[in-house]
Amino acid sequence: MHFNKLDLNLLVALDALLAELSISRAAERLHMSQPAMSNALARLRTYFDDPLLVQVGRKMEATPRAEALRDAVRDVLVRVDATITAQPRFDAAQSDREFTLLVSDFTLSVIGRHLVALAAKQSSTVRFRFHSQVEMPQRALERGEADMLVIPSGYCSPDHPTETLFEEEFSCVVWGESRWARKGSLSFEDYTAAGHVVMQPPGGMTFESWFMQRYGASRRVEVTSFSFATAPSLIVGTDRIATVHTRIARLAARQLPLTLLPPPMPMPRMIQSIQWHKYRTQDPGLLWLRQLLHAAALQMDA
Repeated sequence: MHFNKLDLNLLVALDALLAELSISRAAERLHMSQPAMSNALARLRTYFDDPLLVQVGRKMEATPRAEALRDAVRDVLVRVDATITAQPRFDAAQSDREFTLLVSDFTLSVIGRHLVALAAKQSSTVRFRFHSQVEMPQRALERGEADMLVIPSGYCSPDHPTETLFEEEFSCVVWGESRWARKGSLSFEDYTAAGHVVMQPPGGMTFESWFMQRYGASRRVEVTSFSFATAPSLIVGTDRIATVHTRIARLAARQLPLTLLPPPMPMPRMIQSIQWHKYRTQDPGLLWLRQLLHAAALQMDA
């Protein structure tokens, strides 16, 4: 099929080339031979009157023209996929579909098991692929690399629909034999004087940054982790404090000698939302997944 003298099949090749920045890997991705992909690139170069990919040292880089085309091409392909490949109905007990969700380890720890258990209860044959959140996870949604984001509402893209999944509070976790556990409470002065264990999210604002902006103070960060779920374990045997999601704190306290204390200053509740691509709002499979996530959130707190 051609549009304005362009073979639209070449858009699929261009998308793969821009994603892989390699003729051989793009060919493998589309199950084409390398000569066929080289021919596609030559035709694209002729049409756009631009080299699109250029050799820089041992690797290929996209030209400014190619970078300008990247999002537009992906948007067209996502829209075509959402419109043409979507089935009119979805039966979880008959489907071999795989859903890709971008989640934090906090979300996976508190709701993941309920989601897969509810799917199993429906005799579902679908598969779930959970990926850790990266910087700007909305990009994965827009590129069709993720079906759903589970993310704090403040990080949601304004360009795609969202639903509130659940709300979360924060607790201070201390070792059960620490000076803070013996005291039974934390003052603001205690909090700022103590050492802290923090989780550093990829590319996002840390609690440290929020704390400094809100109260004009800073904490003494002594341990930094990439994981919300493991942060409470890193304060055992110390007088350090980990400020974490309350559901994570309660899960950790079942297995570790921990004491939960309220933060010494007001902290806003976190609104955890789900977000999907605007072109896939009527996708029956995603409608089922959204309903299942809401059911899992209810079971999580039952």
